[in-house]
Amino acid sequence: MPLILEKKQLSADVFRLRVQAPLIAEERKAGQFIILQVNDGFGERIPLTIADADPAEGSITLIFQRVGKTTRLLSELNEGDNIAHLVGPLGKPTHVEKVGHVVVVGGGIGVAPSYPIAQAMKQAGNKLTVIMGARNKDLIIMEDEMRAIADDLIICTDDGSVGRKALVTEPLKELCESAEKPDLVIAIGPPIMMKFCAKTTEPYAVHTLVSLNTIMVDGTGMCGGCRVNVGGEVRFVCVDGPEFDGHKVDFDNMMSRLKSYKEQEHSKSCKLDAAIKAKEAEMAQ
Repeated sequence: MPLILEKKQLSADVFRLRVQAPLIAEERKAGQFIILQVNDGFGERIPLTIADADPAEGSITLIFQRVGKTTRLLSELNEGDNIAHLVGPLGKPTHVEKVGHVVVVGGGIGVAPSYPIAQAMKQAGNKLTVIMGARNKDLIIMEDEMRAIADDLIICTDDGSVGRKALVTEPLKELCESAEKPDLVIAIGPPIMMKFCAKTTEPYAVHTLVSLNTIMVDGTGMCGGCRVNVGGEVRFVCVDGPEFDGHKVDFDNMMSRLKSYKEQEHSKSCKLDAAIKAKEAEMAQ
């Protein structure tokens, strides 16, 4: 079972794990992801983008936000613990080439999966502008890593606690209207953010890729849970993506599907809360 080599908390609910996975580290490419299951049995399987890899060490880096039962259980694991199941690399890697000026937009936890893509685009010889957005400065992650590779780094926060008080679409529009108009935009983050990034670039005919994180079970295209409408056709995020032309994605349909299991997710979280409180009460006696 994959061993956790290092654990670090990046913010209140965001964690970084360095996990022993030599075969995945050797094969992974920018834009690909893994699917993991925290415990044996009938636990949920969740997809996480590979944020980085070290083939020499045989490790991959995973960054995730604690939002539901599975990510809460994952956040409780520590260095020396094992993850029950981990498969990958999955999905199509990012097509990396020198196109000129690449703008990578990362929103919230979406900064993590955007990092290896930004890194690869810079290594290919592109001018790289990175726009990072979050609600406040405490939720900004990987600033040092992005600053080390970007020609220009723009930070936006909703409350203006760091960087510009603006949504990421504001500097993105300014770039589209500038003399150094992007040749390619890659946006990764909450669906609503990706939707409006695509709407921002569309009038300027700037090719825009988005990386989708949908409901996913097997990661092989068999379950159909990750299906999305792209250009009027049904596509599967796990095998056809995760990256698609943002101007063709039906974001409204995707966001509606993402709400399908909200009641079950809430119920599982409540049961986990009750179990934790019961265990704490038992230990206090």
